Amino acid sequence: MSDYTLTRREFVKGCCSAALVGGAGTSLMFADDAIAAANGYDTVVHLFLRGGMDGLNLVLPVSGADRTFYEEARPDLAIAASGAYGALPLTLGTGAATGFGLHPSATGLRDLWNDGKLAIVHACGMPTGTRSHFDSQLSIDLGTPGKFGTPTGWMTRAWQTRAASTPTAVLPALGVSGTQPIGLMGATDALTMSNPQDFELNAGAWAWQMVRADSPAGFKGLNETLAEMWSGSTGIELNGKRADAALKTIGKQSYAALPAAWPTGGFADQLWTIAQSIKFNLGLRFATLDLGGWDTHEGQGTAGDGYHYYQNKINELSAGLAAFFSELNASGQMSRVTVIVQSEFGRRVRANANGGTDHGYGNPLLVLGGAVNGRKFYGNWPGLNPTILSPTFGDVPVTTDYRRVFSEIMVRRMANPQLGTIFPGYTGYSPLGIVQGTDLAVQGAVASAMASSSVATAGHAMLGNAMDSGPSAQPVAPEWQLRGRGDRMMTRRER
Repeated sequence: MSDYTLTRREFVKGCCSAALVGGAGTSLMFADDAIAAANGYDTVVHLFLRGGMDGLNLVLPVSGADRTFYEEARPDLAIAASGAYGALPLTLGTGAATGFGLHPSATGLRDLWNDGKLAIVHACGMPTGTRSHFDSQLSIDLGTPGKFGTPTGWMTRAWQTRAASTPTAVLPALGVSGTQPIGLMGATDALTMSNPQDFELNAGAWAWQMVRADSPAGFKGLNETLAEMWSGSTGIELNGKRADAALKTIGKQSYAALPAAWPTGGFADQLWTIAQSIKFNLGLRFATLDLGGWDTHEGQGTAGDGYHYYQNKINELSAGLAAFFSELNASGQMSRVTVIVQSEFGRRVRANANGGTDHGYGNPLLVLGGAVNGRKFYGNWPGLNPTILSPTFGDVPVTTDYRRVFSEIMVRRMANPQLGTIFPGYTGYSPLGIVQGTDLAVQGAVASAMASSSVATAGHAMLGNAMDSGPSAQPVAPEWQLRGRGDRMMTRRER
């Protein structure tokens, strides 16, 4: 449908064309033209690390038997357990060791962990595995693993099932992207923009675009002319009116350039856009952005001297999130913001012959925010013993369904228990205790009777005392059976 191919900016730029407008339909993403109201509710920010991030390069064992298995599987890719380029040890609030550490470039994430604002869920992912980038990403964005015909994204359904008492929002959902995020598919009151500076109607000659200080007397520009055209009640006119209102809403906000203290680059720009949108109190509830480039089948690198691709990627991720947290924490906003960081799957435990890692299965999922019960690991860590990994063809298995984490955030932070609609078909929910908040009776889905578990590890000990209910750690076919031309094309785009 048109949501996949026609961006909001493209519509605005070409809305003077009846053919283009007529072909867009009524499903384009326009923000409501309501009066701005302070956001008394939480904001969930979903950061998708597209390409399959190597979780064992970011969160790695530093002691015990798992350290031995790790070094044996990755003789040239293993991050050192200590030293100048060694892992950053992760300890509990008591100072006790967990047996795990972060990549040495993740100093920002380490500081958030030490401050109790970062939690890590081990071996997280989809309950049934696929090594296809496209299938995995689509399943997560839709919130319906293995089912691709869903007409709406999971964030769209989360907003649509909000409590009736939720105040009207000018900007309830934001995708910081050049195209509509699938997680917001079907949302007619969301907005997608690459950056605020580029979010304007600027087609045609510069002098004709709008009335400016040096415009001739009586001059009316393209912006002013089109704004007067949307007075009817047809679909085209209603969409045009919404587009004009969204342009004016963004135009009235004091979006600024990156502060000097922030890291530079496109990822930091995206986070800065979201941070400002939260601070403007436009009612933002959901925001989504991507950080790609994690598909390292060759030349992955490690830390220290020589080629270290992952060192740079992890530094970009960690520094950006640390700046985002610091910005909102300083303004008192971080207490109502929760950030989810996930990738579509992990990488194989064993390195390949090309200095990289191939598509895997289970992966760490990060949750950070002011209301996070951090400095803890959650879920079940299966260990890296090859015997344990053999049913999943040498991959870390999935022991926690990612929807369990998302569901807890929906219930406890967003006060939305409509899990049967947000994640149709999911039946394994019980809170892990990752975030603070009130538990509500789950609607439309069968909650698990399993007790929540949040236990820190020491060496290769198991996390928690139970697996998620449902089909956890399902075997998946070898990668050569699942990687096809579509995956190779996606890999080239992401690299």
